[in-house]
Amino acid sequence: MLTISDLSLQRGGAWLLEGVSLTVQPGQRMAIVGANGAGKSSLFQLLLGDLAPERGNFSLPGGCRIAHMAQEVEATGRSARDFVLDGDFDLRRLEHELARAEVAQDDLAQARIHGELDLHEAWSASRRAESLLRGLGFSDGDADHPVSSFSGGWRIRLNLAQALMRPSDLMLLDEPTNHLDLDACLWLENWLRRYSGTLLFISHDRDFMDRVATHVVHFDRRDLALYSGNYSAFEVQRSERLAQQQAGFERQQARIAEIQRFIDRFKAQATKARQAQSRVKSLERMEKIAPAHIDSPFNFQFPLAEKVSNPLLSIRQGQAGHGDVTILRNLNLSLLPGSRIGLLGPNGAGKSTLMDSLRGEATLINGERTCGEHLAIGYFAQHQLESLDLDASPFLHLQRLSPRASDQSIRNFLGGFDFHGNAALSPIRSFSGGEKARVALAVIAWQRPNLLLLDEPTNHLDLEMRQALTMALQNFDGAIVVVSHDRHLLRNTVDEFWLVNDGRVVEYQGDLEDYERWLADRRKDDTEAPKRLSVAAEGGQDAAFNGESADDRKVRKRAEAAVRQKISPFRKQQATLEKQMDSMQAALAEMDAELTNPALYSDSGKQQLKTLLGRQAEARQKMAAVEIQWLDVSETVEALEAELES
Repeated sequence: MLTISDLSLQRGGAWLLEGVSLTVQPGQRMAIVGANGAGKSSLFQLLLGDLAPERGNFSLPGGCRIAHMAQEVEATGRSARDFVLDGDFDLRRLEHELARAEVAQDDLAQARIHGELDLHEAWSASRRAESLLRGLGFSDGDADHPVSSFSGGWRIRLNLAQALMRPSDLMLLDEPTNHLDLDACLWLENWLRRYSGTLLFISHDRDFMDRVATHVVHFDRRDLALYSGNYSAFEVQRSERLAQQQAGFERQQARIAEIQRFIDRFKAQATKARQAQSRVKSLERMEKIAPAHIDSPFNFQFPLAEKVSNPLLSIRQGQAGHGDVTILRNLNLSLLPGSRIGLLGPNGAGKSTLMDSLRGEATLINGERTCGEHLAIGYFAQHQLESLDLDASPFLHLQRLSPRASDQSIRNFLGGFDFHGNAALSPIRSFSGGEKARVALAVIAWQRPNLLLLDEPTNHLDLEMRQALTMALQNFDGAIVVVSHDRHLLRNTVDEFWLVNDGRVVEYQGDLEDYERWLADRRKDDTEAPKRLSVAAEGGQDAAFNGESADDRKVRKRAEAAVRQKISPFRKQQATLEKQMDSMQAALAEMDAELTNPALYSDSGKQQLKTLLGRQAEARQKMAAVEIQWLDVSETVEALEAELES
């Protein structure tokens, strides 16, 4: 499908890739990972023809159809449905040709074009476009709204829907889960796993990559390394490679020291001068093995407020909404110190409305909100980035909050968010979305909250920063309420879930896997055919069986019973595997906690660290194997359930 040969690429005078080669086979779903600025998006621009390599080349099959997700969309008056349909270039071309043929009254051309439109399944195009919109969280009425009526995040979803609408052999998606909620992420995962073409996608969402990717390409020191399997498998393989690299580096350093000692000892002796010179040349020829770095550039905490109230916040007999529209009723909630809550619920159910009510906004239109005497809220949402002063530096943002704080204390604090030197003092106007998000998080942490309200905090953050945020939240002693599509963050930071649905907020008894099944059942119910009319409504006809004879009904019932009997062992296996994954996940969480011990990264802890990393790699490999087995069993269950319903 795609072949890259000895390719070198640079941007702004900096080399991104040097002499790399890569082969992507048809049908592979490849996650592209690497540090920000490594060149991931530039690779996409190269494949789209917007960049040219300095050396080398790449090749795609002739006639290869490429679909890609644009990062921006202009505000137009076109409806959302038409905008999505515009992604199907061939459909629009045929429609224009048909319009011209009709004006010219060319019956032969009209017949030919109608035939091509039929082959293109044009009759179902609008329905398919609306299905994509629903899957990505749009309501049914949104399809007729103009693109200009949607906010920036929803326009990004429209771009994604347009890319999915386009018939393609190769699809390029850059951060497709940004601006999606959890429901839309789960839908997109299932859509992409059914995609028959070749997929290259950039993502910082571990669970999304685990569920979608069949391979991982890692941008590492201007090279491309290909790994088989999903992201968890990549972590296992990379940790093993790093351990081997570190061992090789240490052996090489010992050899270098030995050669250097020989040179220092004998370079002044005439009888040994030639041998010493040969050692010098040996050192020059020796390929230096880069030390394996396991330290993240991020290391920060959320310091807790000095005083804490109990409860921190409560709402009694509350109603929340906008203006005269009530979205949530009968709100009776309390947040105590140490509460760790994840909000679940379909798009539009009121999660953000609840967040606004918790922080005292006008969305609480009725009821009593009581704050503890020492309540200190730290709030993060995507629109918070817009409230940052673009002409101020990260340093100035914190200094304004604490004019008496020493320059060094502010610099040290910002260093944990990887703002060092000039980066800490530069205006944030030119910062990337991820860098601005880090500034916003630093501002929140600096103010020492005891309640964190986080609405999609991981958007724009790379994997290293997401992991650092997860660790910081794990160590936070205050209360947390979080909405996120990042399941890794949710699994590792919250203790309970609240379900926001049908105008109510209730404690959810299941886990994220249960929630995924609940969503799947909801989507199934939404797409079912309307219920048949009752017998009385049809004038006494047996409408419940739709004209089915007694014998036919017996045959059908026997067939359904056979399918149910076939499903049963798979469902039991599914439940057993889920218990195994829960146990494995708990063990991995313990290892992650152990890895936060600073002593492991000292010279004396090196062996213990290596042992722990080995255990972690083995555990993740086993976890990945069980997850793959669970996915296979789940697909079998879904297929049998579909057979039962048909």
